[in-house]
Amino acid sequence: MVFVRTTPPRPVEVTAVFPELAPLARPAIRLHPRPGAPSVGDSSVGGPLLWPAGEPWPHCEDAHLHGDSGFRQSPAEVRLDRHSRARRHEDPYGPSFTLEEEAAMEQKAARLAERLDAGPPWPEECPVPLLPVAQLYVRDVPLLRPPGDADLLQVLWCPYDHEPDWKPATAVFWRSAASVVDVLATPPEPYEANCSGYVPEPCLLAPEAITEYPNSLDLSPELRKVVGDWSRWQAAGADVDGSYAEHPAEFYHSNLANAPGWKVGGWPPWGRTDPYRRYCTVCEAQMVPLLTIASFEWDSSRHGWVPYEDRAACAAGRPAGLSPAQPTRVEVGSTDNMQLYVCPTSPEHPHTDLIQ
Repeated sequence: MVFVRTTPPRPVEVTAVFPELAPLARPAIRLHPRPGAPSVGDSSVGGPLLWPAGEPWPHCEDAHLHGDSGFRQSPAEVRLDRHSRARRHEDPYGPSFTLEEEAAMEQKAARLAERLDAGPPWPEECPVPLLPVAQLYVRDVPLLRPPGDADLLQVLWCPYDHEPDWKPATAVFWRSAASVVDVLATPPEPYEANCSGYVPEPCLLAPEAITEYPNSLDLSPELRKVVGDWSRWQAAGADVDGSYAEHPAEFYHSNLANAPGWKVGGWPPWGRTDPYRRYCTVCEAQMVPLLTIASFEWDSSRHGWVPYEDRAACAAGRPAGLSPAQPTRVEVGSTDNMQLYVCPTSPEHPHTDLIQ
């Protein structure tokens, strides 16, 4: 099923008020993930990967502290619990399974529950299989710049907290879809997850190209002062609520700067920390944003970014199941965003990630 999501035009044309920001415009693609049943041939969040049957599935070799979060559920149990909750509340935004799929998940969850009751696995049962986070085809997300003849980006993570930032550890793979002849039918799954939010809900995507401007924290001190000058907004005739007169930079931050939600490219969503520059460990080039993994598509202060097609659902609210504001059920860190960076010189250089 093809669906679209459309971001409303910004309430103010940024460069009409601040022409100084024009050189800082960056292209971005909002992914707009929504619960569905993606296949290996689809771009997706949390969906199955086009993974070669003859290629080893990636595992995390780190030591893992089992039970430190107090959460003890397998990915299958997490998904089944979500489905049951959405079904009880007749939530149209919740996940849906066929009777056969539901029965298979219940059986798998029961088997894993028996293992959980037996206690944490012994060290030799590690390493931990990684979970699919995102699969992006260049045909759907042309902003990607893969190496060589690759046309597919695959991102996975380990669903345990890892030092020093207490976040999932990620792995990034570029590949050519045409080179995959036999697809791995049943990838291994982790024994358990450190948090239900580390198990992405399978989602289809509705990629949308937009233009972004930097977060206030990414502006120079001079430009930050300009954006915070109410007289500049008035002189340009910008239609901005007078309640922002004392803090016009808040209007810029909430409505005109970087978009919330899952996206490729653009500007990073700084919030509780100052911008943290990342440099390639191979060529020392400054890394650029590749993928933003977000807990929410919007929040209470950024309703202006809600796509037209989600406005009714946003207004109604969803107390159970899958809220349209949190379609992937991902929860990353205290600031709700995780940024993956790639080297602009060569995508084959090691990626870096940062939780903000």
